[in-house]
Amino acid sequence: MKNINIGNGKIQVPEIGLGCMRITELKTKEAVRSLIDTAMDQGINFFDHADIYAGGSAEEIFGDVTDAGLRNRMLIQSKCAIRPGCCFDFSKEHIINSVEGSLKRLKTDYLDILLLHRPDTLMEPEEVAGAFQELEKSGKVRYFGVSNENPYQMELLNKYCDNKILINQLQFSIAHCGIIDAGINVNIHNDAGTNRDGGVLEYCRLKDITIQAWSPFQYGMFEGVFLNNEKFPLLNKTIDRLAEKYQVSNNAIAIAWILRHPARIQAIVGSTNKQRVADICKASDITLTREEWYELYMAAGRQLP
Repeated sequence: MKNINIGNGKIQVPEIGLGCMRITELKTKEAVRSLIDTAMDQGINFFDHADIYAGGSAEEIFGDVTDAGLRNRMLIQSKCAIRPGCCFDFSKEHIINSVEGSLKRLKTDYLDILLLHRPDTLMEPEEVAGAFQELEKSGKVRYFGVSNENPYQMELLNKYCDNKILINQLQFSIAHCGIIDAGINVNIHNDAGTNRDGGVLEYCRLKDITIQAWSPFQYGMFEGVFLNNEKFPLLNKTIDRLAEKYQVSNNAIAIAWILRHPARIQAIVGSTNKQRVADICKASDITLTREEWYELYMAAGRQLP
């Protein structure tokens, strides 16, 4: 498993991380521990959580099956700020209380990374800065980032937070890549050229902010996966041909497409199937050619100008 640098080398992470949103779907704690062990054996020591995943139960069961020795070999990331059915909350009190809850459920003294989970338009950046400062000083959080934010939202936070925003987690896949479409269709009056994200891809590259790709197999916001989906016949035909060429699974090709981008994007995969996780990890051994990358991009239904 190859590693990538976050924050211009402040921390090294595997280029594939395991998302833990669905681990409560596994029937036993033994099955959860077996999934974690499989990930670790494959070089994935990065685990992505959020306080809202399964109402906190995902963090809790993860904490139940990991001991201190295993924790010391892990990088654990969690997210906060979504209050389901209510609001987004970047207040200092909520951020600190959320971290305390995550630490308790995960049975750990610190988070390697804390992300703010979707933007809060009522954000007061001074409060966020105060929360980050207190959490960092106490040793409860090492590094910080955001999720689903545009450049100016990150710029505003970094103005007050001493440039602590090192990560932006965005939905990204072959079939959901508006952050690339806009950059390819500059100065063209078509839907693909509509800049909905403020040039977030280029901004993150300029500012050494690592993009984490969530839902890397989805084609819409929880509408479904594109792999083996009859809505994407040409894409799947192309993926399958490349999978045969490289002797890997179709999942690995989908992830290899993300990893090929020079932005050094970290893919967060949420599978609870051990064999699928192992298969996906082979993407780290593949470097698609420029022609193959663009072929997949167009096979998903896009045209080059």
